[in-house]
This record gives sequence, structure tokens and C-alpha cells, in this order.
Amino acid sequence: MNGKFMKTAIASVLAVSALGFQAAAPTNAAEGDFNLTIMHTNDTHANLDKIANRATLVKQIRAEHPNNLLVDAGDVFSGTLYFNTFQGQADLEFMNLLKYDAMTFGNHEFDLGSTAEGHAALGEFIGGADFPFVSANVNVAKNPILAPLDNNTYTKEFENGEIYNGIIKVIDGEEVGIFGLTTEETVAISSPGTVEFSNYITAAKEAVAAFQAAGVNKIVALTHLGFDDSKTYDNDQLLANAVAGIDVIVGGHTHTKLAAPVVNNTHGEPTLIVQAEQYNNFLGQLDLTFNEAGVITSHTGKLHEVGKAAADAEFTAKLKPYADEIAAIKNQSTGAVAKVALNGGRGITGVRASETNLGNLITDGMLATAKTIDPETTIAVQNGGGIRASIDAGDITVGEVLTVMPFGNALAIMELTGTELKAALEHSVKDYPNEFGGFLHVAGLKFTFDPSAPVGSRVTDIQVDKNGKYKKFKEKDTYKVATNTFTAKGGDGYAPFAAAYADGRVSEPGNVDYEMFIDYIKSLKEVNPQMENRIVAKTPALSKSCEKRKATPAPDCVGSR
Repeated sequence: MNGKFMKTAIASVLAVSALGFQAAAPTNAAEGDFNLTIMHTNDTHANLDKIANRATLVKQIRAEHPNNLLVDAGDVFSGTLYFNTFQGQADLEFMNLLKYDAMTFGNHEFDLGSTAEGHAALGEFIGGADFPFVSANVNVAKNPILAPLDNNTYTKEFENGEIYNGIIKVIDGEEVGIFGLTTEETVAISSPGTVEFSNYITAAKEAVAAFQAAGVNKIVALTHLGFDDSKTYDNDQLLANAVAGIDVIVGGHTHTKLAAPVVNNTHGEPTLIVQAEQYNNFLGQLDLTFNEAGVITSHTGKLHEVGKAAADAEFTAKLKPYADEIAAIKNQSTGAVAKVALNGGRGITGVRASETNLGNLITDGMLATAKTIDPETTIAVQNGGGIRASIDAGDITVGEVLTVMPFGNALAIMELTGTELKAALEHSVKDYPNEFGGFLHVAGLKFTFDPSAPVGSRVTDIQVDKNGKYKKFKEKDTYKVATNTFTAKGGDGYAPFAAAYADGRVSEPGNVDYEMFIDYIKSLKEVNPQMENRIVAKTPALSKSCEKRKATPAPDCVGSR
């Protein structure tokens, strides 16, 4: 009996009893070492154009390593036209063909939860899967679509197309426990509705105890927590520090490129953490050797660049009907032409950390639509995480717009006090200069903030547009602010907006974001948005070269005052 089992044996029996574990008589460990290869993906976000290349890699690795697993750490949903058009069914066909062994939920799997159909697309995805879903801290009991698929247990007798806390896979006579964890932040950054999320540390300890009580000493956690995400919620490093008995953490959520496994020895035996970046750019491969006690004695790990592999002919043929339909949609023109490139990128000058011309254009269009519904609306805000791509100069196609705004968020108009609005702007810049999906782009106001000041006291000046002239903002005044329903309900942690929503101070006209955007750009004489110093990060002083270029500031000068 290995050390990590001995320490928790008694507690394990109690935990298993409480959780209703479907126990089977444990098999005897094979003599000698056990080799296992784990292939892993995460945060693919419906990027299917290179799926045939991934297939080639999977087939090659399986041929070389017969003891293998293929798993996904979540966020297959949302991100490209493949998802907008097929709502996960295209991804599912290929995951089934690839013979995935298990998947956990990412936060984006719950993006459609606020629609009239609830989680219908997610239910169809799970129900059609030729593999099980695992998550020990997701409770779907209150959701009428997902609840019938749920099995609140750990078991070796699992079925494909259903949800479990964890499963036991038998590989060459050896038992491997696999459980899942999904970030509690999902409540703030997606639309889970009645789906609930419990503490990941507590859930992980229960999972390990359950597996160990069943005699399983090789344990894999599929996690959508993030490698180094905010400690306020959860991350893989904190998980490894807090929970003994996990051998491998296959992670997602932060889109982290871990070129080699990260080894955590907090508990005296190695816990390996791996993650394969994003968007089907890489397929992870982790080769392991366990001794008879279930301890990893050697390992190698690497990321295969998917695009460099040859495309599998079978998968190429099966992708073609989907790709043809997507190409037709992409090629439809909106009738508008961008005079300049529209910046929806990442990084310090991107949509999650600074003003961009695309953020300005989107909020201008949102505000224009909101004013036709409620003329008292004076401000619009858009979360940077809802802007997913840039648009090149030239003809703007429907496909480009849908790629920028893939979530189909609807318009909401909030009635806020000045105090609530200021608190929201403080929340927007709390992580600066680090990226934050909740970073707000604005129309109808401009503000300055001091990054060197304490969080919560950074915003130094706010001005509101009144009839074409900026006037001093007043905390005692009331403002009508347009945004999307995700943000209005408190998404990205916007407590002031959530409070207004709970108070009934939010109207939901229902206009969809990409449709508003298309209507707006078609109404313009020319699509030529500029940087307007709507959001200014205060610095000690501009350099002399920047002073000379105030009229047309260069990228290295924009955002300074």
C-alpha cells in the first residue's frame, strides 16, 4: 500500500460512503512498472480547420504507445463560425472519431445558458458524445436539460454521453482514476443559470479519497481552473499544493503554453501539471512510468505543433461539408468597408487592457441602437473579453463580424447611480497593466486612471458626453448605460451591475450584438474609427517625442497623459 493511500484510507471509506461510489472489486496491480501516455487538448474553441492534422498526430501516438488516454480540459464551445453555425455538433463528430476518453466542462460550455433553450446545445453535445464528461464540483441537478444525464458518483461502470464526478478506466489491466474540476468563476464569466459550482479543493479531496478507497493509485485531474489564474477563485498550482494524491493535472482555461510538464513535489510524490495552449495549435503528449505503488518514477512531456503535421485524408473529407458552409458565410459582405484595420487583439495595446478603435466602434454602435430605444441612454460599455478578433482594412464580411462577436450577446440598458458607475470603472482597471476580460470599452464618456494607485482608487477623472460636449461626471447623478446582458447581470464580477439587475433597473430590448454592429457600420459614411483618449492610463509625463505627436499619437504614446 503506497503512502498517499495509507494516509487517507479511513477518511476515504467515509467519503466514498457519503458520495455513493459504485464500488467494484479492485483488480490486482500488474507486476512491475506501468507505462501510460496521456494525449491532451484544451481551449480549442471550435477551431476545426486543423482537425485533420490533429487526427494524424493522435493516430501516430496511439500506434507508438498502446497504453494511452486522449482527454480534453474544456472550452470546446464558442469562438469561431463553426460554433456559431453548428453549436458544438461539428466538434463533437470529430471528437467521437478521435475516440476521446473523457472531457471536463470549461466555462464556455455554459455560454448559451441564458437563451430561451437554456443548455439545449450543451445537452445535445453531452448526450451525443462517445465518451463521458467528468466534473467533481459541477452540480447540474437543478437544470432540467442536464440533470437526466448526471450520475453523482465515481465508477468503473460508466456510460458514454453521461456526466460523472469521476470514472475509472482500465488500461492493460491497470486502473486509472479520472475526475474533473471547473472554475467557480464560471458563474461570473459565463451563463450557467441553475448549474452550481462547489469548492474545487474540497471536491478534489473527495475525488482522491473515493479513488483510493477503491484501490486506485493512479489519478488524473482534468481541470478548467487555469495554470496561474487569480487566487481569488482557483488554479492548478494551488490545487497541487492543497491536495495530495493527484498524479497528473491536465489543465485549461488560461490558454497557457507549458512546453514541458511542471513538477510539484509538495506532498513528497510528484504531481505533474500540463496544458496545451489554445485553439488546436498544439496536441499535448505526456509519457509516464508508474511503479507498483502508483508513484510516477519517470516522465517526458511535449507539445506537438498541430499545423506541422500532415492532414489525415479521412478527416479532411469529413470536414469539407462544414468548411464549405462556413466559407459561404464568411464571404458574405456586410456592405461596409473599413478604412483602417480594427484592433481586437490581445496584449497591452489590445482589447483587454486598453482603448482600441474597434472597442470604440462597437460601443458607438451599441449606444446608437440604445438611444433609438431609450433616448435617455448616454453611455455604452463593452467588456473586452467579448471582442474576440481584429478586422482587417477593406470589405467587412459577416464572417469577420461573427468571429469578433461569437457569443450572440443581447442589448441591456442599465440605470446606474454615478457611484455605481465609478465603482464599475474601478473594477475595469483593477488588473492593469495585466489583461482582464472585463476591461470596459466606453462610448459617451472618457476617464483617466492612475495605475500606480491602489486598486479601487485608480480612477482620477470621469467626464460624460452631454449633447456633444464632455461635462464633469457627478456621483450623485443617475445615468442610463447600455451594455450586453452578460455584463449587465454581473458578468466578469461587476457587482454594481448585478445589484442594478437585481433591483429591476435593467431593461433588455433583445437586440443582438453582431446585428447592431452590422446595422451601425452600414449606416456610416465611412468606417474609420480612431483612438480618442477615451481611456487614459496616467503616467508621470509624456516624452518630448510624444508631445510633438499629440495630434496623431503613435501606439507608444496613446494612453499616456
